[in-house]
Amino acid sequence: MKYRNNNFFIENIKAEKIAKKYGTPSYCYSYSKLKNNILNFKKNFKILNPLICFAVKSNPNLYLLKEIKKFGLGADVVSIGELMRALKAGIKPKKIVFSGVGKTEEEIRYAINKKILLINTESESEIKEIEKISKSMSKTIDIGIRLNPNTDAKTLSQISTGKKENKFGIDEKQFLNLVKYIKNSKNLNLKCLSVHIGSQILNHKPYEKMLKVLERVIKKSNFQFEFIDLGGGMGIDYDGSNQKLNLKKYSNAIQKFIKNHNSKIIFEPGRSIIGDTGIMLSKVNYIKKSSRKDFIILDAAMNDLMRPALYNAKHRILPLNKTKQKSKKNYEFVGPICESTDKFLNTNKFQKLNEKDYIIICDVGAYGMSLSSNYNMRPKASEILVNGSKIKIISKRQKLKDLI
Repeated sequence: MKYRNNNFFIENIKAEKIAKKYGTPSYCYSYSKLKNNILNFKKNFKILNPLICFAVKSNPNLYLLKEIKKFGLGADVVSIGELMRALKAGIKPKKIVFSGVGKTEEEIRYAINKKILLINTESESEIKEIEKISKSMSKTIDIGIRLNPNTDAKTLSQISTGKKENKFGIDEKQFLNLVKYIKNSKNLNLKCLSVHIGSQILNHKPYEKMLKVLERVIKKSNFQFEFIDLGGGMGIDYDGSNQKLNLKKYSNAIQKFIKNHNSKIIFEPGRSIIGDTGIMLSKVNYIKKSSRKDFIILDAAMNDLMRPALYNAKHRILPLNKTKQKSKKNYEFVGPICESTDKFLNTNKFQKLNEKDYIIICDVGAYGMSLSSNYNMRPKASEILVNGSKIKIISKRQKLKDLI
C-alpha cells in the first residue's frame, strides 16, 4: 500500500476508485501484505516448528479466517462465537485453543464436544467448573493453566495483561498448587502452561524476562508440559517510526529456553498478522474552523474505529491524493458521534484539505472492525479485500433498514 504519482494505491487498485464505487467509511485489506506477514512470522520461528493460532478477536472476518487457515494456522478464541466462526472457516479443532477468564458452562460444553486442542484456564474456580462438567460428561479434558508472570510489557496500561494487578492468569503460588491438584484429577489432563503479557510489544526484552519466570516456575512444578503457549502481543509500527519487534532475537531466546523443556511452542499472534494489512477510507464531511485549529469532521467515527477513544491509540492519517499545499492551521480529525472522545488525531503537519476530500486511516486491520458497533444507530462499514487487481467485498455495509 503506497503512493504512485501522488495517488494512494492498495496493491494495483487506486484507493480513490474504491472510495467512489463502494462508499465510505470502508475497511480495505491487502492480501499480499497478509500473506507476507504470515510467511515472515513462520520464517522467523521456523526452527521452533510452533503451532501458530491466529487471535480471532483481532479480526473475525470469515473470509480472512479462511485465507489465514490456508497457510496452516490454527485459532486462538475467547468466546463460543469465535470458536464457531473458526470452525466454520475450516480450522481443525486440534489447532484451536480456547482462552479467556469467564467461560460459561455452555461454552465449556461446546468446546469439549468439538474436541478442541486445549482449554486454557485462568482461575481455580474455572478449573473446578471444567472438572465438574467433564465428570458429568464422563470425559477427560486436556487443559492448560495461564500463569500471570507479573511481567510489565511497558505498553499501554489498557492492554497490559501480565502484571499482578491484571485480571488475567494465576499467580505462581496458586499455579503450583493447581498443578498438584490436577495431577490427582480423573477428569482433567494438564497439557499446557500458558502465558500472555500484553499487546503492542516492540522490544524482545519483556519476553526474555517472561521466559526466565517460566523457567523458574516449571522447575518448581516438577511437571513436563506438552505445550508452552507463549501467547502473542507482537506489535506493529503504528507511528511510522519503523520500530519493529526483533522476532529473530525473540526466537533465539525461546530456543535457549526450550533446550531444557521438550515442549511444543504455541503462539497466538493477531495484530502482527493482520494489523498493518488494513486501512480505512473516509470522507471529509465538513471543515469546522476555529481560532486555534480546524476540525476535520469525517464520515468515519468511533463506532467504526474504537481504538483511539478506547485507549488513546494513535493511527496515522494520510491524504488519499497528495498535493503540495500545506495547511496553515492545526487539524483535529474527528467523527460525527456525540462524544468528546470521538476523535482520531491532532496534527499540525498535514496538507490542505477541502470538504468532500478523502483520507486514509492507517493500520486498522486489528481491533478495527472487531471493536466496531452500532452506537448512534450507525451501520457498520463494509470490508474489502484487494488481491493484485481484484477487489472482493468480504463483508457488506450494513443497511439502516436492517438496524431499524
